Amino acid sequence: MSKRRPIPAFAVPNEAPMSELNTTPLIDVMRVLLIMFIITIPISTHSVPVDLPQGKTRPSDKPIVHMLVLDQAGRISLDGAALSQAELPARLAAIQAGPVSDLLLRTHGEAPYERFDEVMAEVKRAGVTRLGMVGNEQFVRELN
Repeated sequence: MSKRRPIPAFAVPNEAPMSELNTTPLIDVMRVLLIMFIITIPISTHSVPVDLPQGKTRPSDKPIVHMLVLDQAGRISLDGAALSQAELPARLAAIQAGPVSDLLLRTHGEAPYERFDEVMAEVKRAGVTRLGMVGNEQFVRELN
């Protein structure tokens, strides 16, 4: 007499077809797609307003260049003349109201950041749209 091997209670007989769909991989893929959409949608909807030039400028429209300097001690000067924080908004407004002009900002590397932030806030409040940073060329050379 042969011994029969006991069949576990959870075993499915071989002759019955499996009629259930394994949804675990589907749920995993959907979860990954959801996370990817959650991460990428805010990045794609973020925009930075940029004031691009419109058309060609005439060669006779040479801008007047003004140099705003912030030294190591946090003192500011405009076009070589020392300037107080109280005088800065009026001078920047005059530059902005005048003919086409560029404002270049040169900041010493050891200048206090809080002071730089105050100067930049004044430049923004004055509505200056043509601003350039001077003195960053050394950092470009160091990166190469």
